[in-house]
Amino acid sequence: MNKPLILFQGPVRSRSGYGDHTRDLIYSLIEMDKYEILVAPTKWGDCPETGLTATPKNSAIAARILTNNNLQRQPDRFINCSVPNEWNNIQLIGKFNIGITAGIETTICDPSWIEGCNKMDLIIVPSNHSRNVFLNSTYDKIDSNTKQKIGDLKIEKPVEVLFEGLNTAIFKQLSEPVESIDKQLSTIDESFCFLYVGHWLAGKLGHDRKDTGMMIKTFCETFKGKKNKPALIVKTSSATFSIIDRNDMIKRIKGLRESIGDGCPNVYLIHGDLTEVEMNGLYNHPKVKAHVSFTKGEGFGRPLLEASVSGKPVIASNWSGQLDFLDPKLSTLLPGKLEPVHKSAQWKGVINEGSAWFYVNYPNAQRILRDVYKSYKSYTDGARKQAYRSRTNFSIEKMNELFGTIIDKYVNFEPAPVQTKLKLPQLKKIDKAAPPKLSLPKLKKV
Repeated sequence: MNKPLILFQGPVRSRSGYGDHTRDLIYSLIEMDKYEILVAPTKWGDCPETGLTATPKNSAIAARILTNNNLQRQPDRFINCSVPNEWNNIQLIGKFNIGITAGIETTICDPSWIEGCNKMDLIIVPSNHSRNVFLNSTYDKIDSNTKQKIGDLKIEKPVEVLFEGLNTAIFKQLSEPVESIDKQLSTIDESFCFLYVGHWLAGKLGHDRKDTGMMIKTFCETFKGKKNKPALIVKTSSATFSIIDRNDMIKRIKGLRESIGDGCPNVYLIHGDLTEVEMNGLYNHPKVKAHVSFTKGEGFGRPLLEASVSGKPVIASNWSGQLDFLDPKLSTLLPGKLEPVHKSAQWKGVINEGSAWFYVNYPNAQRILRDVYKSYKSYTDGARKQAYRSRTNFSIEKMNELFGTIIDKYVNFEPAPVQTKLKLPQLKKIDKAAPPKLSLPKLKKV
C-alpha cells in the first residue's frame, strides 16, 4: 500500500525566512520516512530564488519538486507555508489541510488572516507570542444585509506552536574564523564590534519594524566623541541583494551619521547573500563581541536564535517571539512599551491600523550599550549559558520531534489507493523585474 501522501506548498527556492523554514520542515518530513513527499514551489515576493543550494539536504528536497501540476491521487495532507491571508486564495485539496505561518509581529492579526486560518484544519505558528495574538484577535461578524452583528469573527481551528529549529551542525561556537568572513572583517580596525542582522523594512525613522534606523542612530549617539569607540557592523538589506539596494542602504546610514555630526563611531555595512556557514562565521568572529536588535516585533526571531548560539551577549527588545528562547536572566532585554504601529509601517492585510508593537526606550538602550562595552566580562557568563540553552532546547532535532508529535496528534492516516488526477493550486505570483545583482565587495565602511 502507498505511503500517505503529503503535498507541501511553499517558497522552497526563496532566500528568505519563509524559505528557510519551508526547507527545514520539508526535510523534517523526509527524515521521518513515513510519508511520500511532494513539493510545490511558490515565489516569495522579489526575494532571490537562490535558497536551494547544492547540499545533500537540498538535493533531497529538489528531487521531490513536482515537474507538472498534475497529482495522481489526493494528498492525505496538504501543507501550505505562507501568510494566512493567502489561504483565502488557494484550493485546499488535502484530506486534512495545515497552514504554517511565520507568525505575527504585532498585537492583532487582520480579519483576512482569521478567515484564512478558519479554512484550514490546523494552524502552526512559531512562538507562544504568535499563538496568543492569533487566539486573542476578535472582530465583530456583521450581516451584509442587515449590517447587524451576528457573532464574533475569531479563530475556530486549533493553533499549535512549532519553533524554528536551529541546525546546530552549522550554527555553533567556533574556535577558528571562517576564512571568507575573516578576510572581509580584516579591514576593520576596531577589536570590539556590535553586530546587527536584519532587513531594513518599510516605515519612517523610528517606525520600521526592525527599528534599524534608530538602532544605528542610537549606537552612534551613545559613543559619539568617545576616545576609544566600538564599531557597529550592520548586515542589512531591504530584502533584496542588488546594487541599487546596497547603494540605498549606504545612503541611509551616511545620512544618519551626518545628522549626528563629527566624532561618530564607525559603521560597517555587510550587504549581500551569505551562506549559513558564513553567517555563523559572522556571529562568531573574534571582533564581534555582542549582538543587538531593537526589533518592534518578531513572529519568532530566527537570527537572534542563531546569534545566541555563538556565546556572545544578545541585546534585544523585551517583547514578542524571541522571548520563547531568550532567557531574561541570561540575555539583556531592552525595556520599552507598546505603541500603535505608525501609518508609514502599516501594510494592508498584514500590519493593520489599530495594531501595536514594541518601542525600545532609547535612553535606557544607550545606558545598556555603554555598560556592555565597559563591563563586557560581566555579560559573558550569561551569554555562554544562553548558548547552551538555545543549542539544547531549540535544535532542529527537537523541532523535528515536536513536528512529528503535532502531526500524529491530529490525523491518523488511512491512505486510499484510489488514483485521481488533480490540478495543483497555485498562489498568485508577484511579477516584478529582477534588480541588478550585487557583486563583491560586500563589506563597506560607511
